[in-house]
Amino acid sequence: MPGRILVADDVATNRIVMKVKLSEACYEVLQAEGGRRALDLARAERPDLILMDLVMPDMDGIAVCRQLRADPATAGIPVIMITAQRDSAAKMRALKAGADDFLSKPLDDVILLARVRSLLRARETAQELALHDGTRRALGFHEAPQGFAIPGRIALVAQRRELALGWKTALQPHLPGARLEVLSRNAALARPEAVKAPDVYAIAADLDRPRAGLSLLSDLRARAATRHAAVVMVVDDGAREAAAMALDLGASDLVTAPFDPEEMALRLSTQLARKQQADRLRASVKDGLRLAVTDPLTGLFNRRYALPHLARIAERARASGRPFAVLLIDLDRFKAINDLHGHAAGDAVLAAMAQRLTANLRAVDLTARIGGEEFLVVLPDTALDEAAATAERLRARINATPVPLPGGAGALSVSASIGLALSEDGAGCVDALLARADRALYAAKAEGRNKVTVSCPAA
Repeated sequence: MPGRILVADDVATNRIVMKVKLSEACYEVLQAEGGRRALDLARAERPDLILMDLVMPDMDGIAVCRQLRADPATAGIPVIMITAQRDSAAKMRALKAGADDFLSKPLDDVILLARVRSLLRARETAQELALHDGTRRALGFHEAPQGFAIPGRIALVAQRRELALGWKTALQPHLPGARLEVLSRNAALARPEAVKAPDVYAIAADLDRPRAGLSLLSDLRARAATRHAAVVMVVDDGAREAAAMALDLGASDLVTAPFDPEEMALRLSTQLARKQQADRLRASVKDGLRLAVTDPLTGLFNRRYALPHLARIAERARASGRPFAVLLIDLDRFKAINDLHGHAAGDAVLAAMAQRLTANLRAVDLTARIGGEEFLVVLPDTALDEAAATAERLRARINATPVPLPGGAGALSVSASIGLALSEDGAGCVDALLARADRALYAAKAEGRNKVTVSCPAA
């Protein structure tokens, strides 16, 4: 995994040793000889991760970390604090200042590199979400209003239920706003898809057998409902291989058993906040993309989505040699509906037509509104006879039942003209195919409307 890592340490030998280790793992390394220089480099170079000594003469690591977190430009850079001290109070100060981890010297290279990989993956995911959110905003979709904060749910999975209940009792005073629940391994996996999964899992690495917790972690990451949950693994002191494996399997954080309840609560709170922020970004991106590619009136895809999707259908058809059909559907005398009955009536007609089209097509078929009263339907893997029968069925369904007008003001009979063009065994240009369907549509209009006209492939 590529990445630029800033190493901050006032001892040159320590910086050189760390640079050698990281360079061997193909990371680009920046060096700072003190806290102030580290802060300047972080702001100027925006590294992907910072490894920082806790004690430096000009500005200690905790002060640097606080300033990094206070600056929006550097707030998201992961920080691993490194020290020769084994002081739990120093560890808590570092974590409260915003450090992502606290490692004591002498460093275990296996754990260090696994932790680096884990934090870089998390940063990459966060940056990708932020990038998609920025694109959504660039398309004109602004920040969604924030609703009420929902209390986070944290699942505790230990070797024995009694141990997990002990975790809950110890953690509850430090996590007053969270919902803590004790789960067995089977219960953690047996939740129906309709039931919202916990936001964070705290899992013992060894459950009913050694490393069974790692297997549970893999299962959670493989399931859609729990893929994005944060997972804090509880590993025994000295279990370096299990710790490294947990990080590489996707654990969000590690604590050593038996853990300090305050430290564990702080790590769980951090993961919960990150998970909820990521959920908000995913939801906003999903909603923004949905809005960007769908027509708000009918719920159908719009032109922005339909034309690239049609191009992909054509590519697949060229590869398979199977034909596909394009239908251009235009509602007859739609302007008169708006002029005589108002735009609300016109909107009701468009919405009803969209429902009738989708109700009479396959799931694989593309249906889009590409103009005011014009719809595009694409039928993959469809021969001419089948496409013509589908077009005639759609015309009949549109014309079969009058559309009720808003406010109970009666109903309108509606008809549509349809132009159909078939690809030539997947060959041909999409633009040319659309042009043929468009000419067939105009021919249907010219021949009296409410009919299907087929533009056959050239002989």
